[in-house]
Amino acid sequence: MMNKDLTEGKAESVLWQFCLPLFGSIIFQQLYNIADSLVAGKFIGENALAAVGNSYEITLIFIAFAFGCNIGCSVIVSQLFGAKDYGRLKTAVTTACIFSAALCGLLMLIGILACGPLLSLIHTPQEVFADSKLYLDIYVWGLPFVFFYNIATGIFSALGDSRTPFYFLAVSSTANIAVDILFVKAFHMGVAGVAWATFLCQGVSCLLAVLTVWSRMKKIETTKKSALFDLDILKKIAVIAVPSILQQSFISIGNILIQSVINGFGPSVMAGYSAAVKLNNMVITSFTTIGNGISNFSAQNLGAHKFGRIKEGFRAGLKMVWCLCIPFCLIYLFLGKYLLLLFMERNAAAALQTGRQFLWILSPFYFVVSAKLVADGILRGVSAMKQFMAGTFTDLILRVVLAFVLSGLTGSALGIWCAWPIGWSIAMVMSVCFYRQVVEKHKA
Repeated sequence: MMNKDLTEGKAESVLWQFCLPLFGSIIFQQLYNIADSLVAGKFIGENALAAVGNSYEITLIFIAFAFGCNIGCSVIVSQLFGAKDYGRLKTAVTTACIFSAALCGLLMLIGILACGPLLSLIHTPQEVFADSKLYLDIYVWGLPFVFFYNIATGIFSALGDSRTPFYFLAVSSTANIAVDILFVKAFHMGVAGVAWATFLCQGVSCLLAVLTVWSRMKKIETTKKSALFDLDILKKIAVIAVPSILQQSFISIGNILIQSVINGFGPSVMAGYSAAVKLNNMVITSFTTIGNGISNFSAQNLGAHKFGRIKEGFRAGLKMVWCLCIPFCLIYLFLGKYLLLLFMERNAAAALQTGRQFLWILSPFYFVVSAKLVADGILRGVSAMKQFMAGTFTDLILRVVLAFVLSGLTGSALGIWCAWPIGWSIAMVMSVCFYRQVVEKHKA
């Protein structure tokens, strides 16, 4: 068994060993989306790249719900694992699965009915509308894979096992690139080929992950048979999951509103943003994933009543994310053009310039947003969800409002990109202050 107790050993060493595979996993997870955009832009055309990027902002709403279920289940299972309450741990796992299945069914119904109107609402240009709708329709049918894969990875993380998800993702995301190219280049399936490739590869990784969790749960011995469902545990999961869902959903809604402003500048700006935001999201999601690992670390130590280690975890997490910031920032500042050319041809000059401008403005502020996400990880791990939500919504509201205001003042997309650093900076100060208050309260 690969379960690991995060309440023992030097905090910094434990976190590095636990979080590095998580970082590797999220890099491979991002390859799913990057592969879609890369294949669409290179082998189909600029409009296909714009369509996939446009659809991506809506898929993030669905992912927000899956992520919320992941983190809600993960934090509660971590606390029970730290407290060595294995009977209720098993019940928490099955309760989270039942809840997630019901939520996923509801979202699939909404997705089938609402994707078209949503695309119209964000002013999707006519030339990319059909491909955007096609991509989303196929994506919605794959939602069960997205949900149950997220639940499985949340359970692995809660048990201190960050390597198993890494192995699954390494294989499936690599396969996704190959199948993307096969469906688009050999079978000439267009944007549908990109969507079906993701559907199939996510399905395989989900099935393997769920079977592994099932096997892992059977090996955990308990004195009596665990209940399949517990309303009290569901409430505890919901206390973590609902704010996380709201956080991710509102971020996605905010991004959709920002996308609607971007769409007003035409397909070239849309394509440049689509490519650049994929590179940006790889970094932000990496920081978020390390923050999730810190949530598991904090939750296990909270369950074991080892409050001093939580503060050590913050310092170790900060070192970790800042070590990642340096290469990402340098690469995006000086080599961003060459990364963007992976998604588009050299003659797409306007799209290329848009992407470079976006990366130049945002990448120096990765040091700021990463500190916020580490603090957020601890706030979630110790169930301080009010403080967590306050910092998150401040960032989101500022970015959305400023995107509208600054783009109007400058008359260009430059104003939209400038909204990101301002939101990140103010929210970071809030989250770090909240973290200090909460940790001192627990220590006292």
